[in-house]
Amino acid sequence: MAYIGRQPSYGSFERQDITGDGSTTTFSLTYTVGSTSSILVSQAAVIQQPGSGYTITNGGTQIVFASAPGSSETTFIIFLGVAQDVGTVGSGVITGQTDLSAAADDADTILIHDSSASGLREITVPNLLANKVAASKYVTRSMTGDGSTTALTITTGHNVNSVIVTENGVVQRPTTDYTVSGTTLTFGTAPASGVAVRVKELLI
Repeated sequence: MAYIGRQPSYGSFERQDITGDGSTTTFSLTYTVGSTSSILVSQAAVIQQPGSGYTITNGGTQIVFASAPGSSETTFIIFLGVAQDVGTVGSGVITGQTDLSAAADDADTILIHDSSASGLREITVPNLLANKVAASKYVTRSMTGDGSTTALTITTGHNVNSVIVTENGVVQRPTTDYTVSGTTLTFGTAPASGVAVRVKELLI
């Protein structure tokens, strides 16, 4: 498939570990997020439901847990996206221009402002509407444990923080429960017989 610009590449999804004490429910986030759906939260190996298991406050800089993480619990956050600062566009007036009609089979014309010439310039790009950039998506792999198999083949380019691994729905801890090297994901302990294993590769 052809792409406009660079082809999609694998990225690193940042992780933040939470150290609980059984009473504190509010923690500062390493990165500012735009919504509860911008992060994946695991508390005591259970994925938390956005909005009920936790909420985001203080402009996206803090997380508030519904139940305080305990000191013996493993709690961590995977950042799926961070908030962006968007600049304010100045006001202005464009006069003497006509509306452009869009057609998928025609060349598209873009108007840009040239500050050095104090005017508008036209750029014609062939068939913009017909050439679309491929959207990001997830790739999920699965296997059934047999009590002895510890390796699962995944797509190259990943690390322990760019995959989410579950066994019968329970999230596994990166590095502690599994490692990633090249195209191989290796479990520290072979999944027991009949255990449903799912690996979600996070793509951007």
